[in-house]
Amino acid sequence: MSIPNWRTVTLSKIPCWAHLSDAQYRQRIASLQEEIEAEAAAAREAAGTQVLGVEKILAQDPLYRPKKLARSPAPLVHAATKAARKAFYEAYSWFVGAFRDAAEKLRRGDRSAPFPAGSFPPALPFVAG
Repeated sequence: MSIPNWRTVTLSKIPCWAHLSDAQYRQRIASLQEEIEAEAAAAREAAGTQVLGVEKILAQDPLYRPKKLARSPAPLVHAATKAARKAFYEAYSWFVGAFRDAAEKLRRGDRSAPFPAGSFPPALPFVAG
């Protein structure tokens, strides 16, 4: 009886490097790995930390869970940089301000109050007539 080899994972070249030969592709991947390892080593040296090592990793209890977890609130928006996050916050702040201004004009009876693009005006009160 033959056991199916369902554990085999076939890796394909990433599309932007698909034109490379196998040897060139392996070289590019190896150089990326070396670059990542060098950056990580520099970061550890700057922080004054070390890798744990095989013995310490194997000595850890895999089921260990701290009694208390450090939790912080998630940001309102995830962004790649602080500048991008700030730009999102500013854009949202502008949007909310423009919406509130238009909603206030609508409450005062101005049915042509301009609401920002992508928003929905609040419903008008029902008047039986």
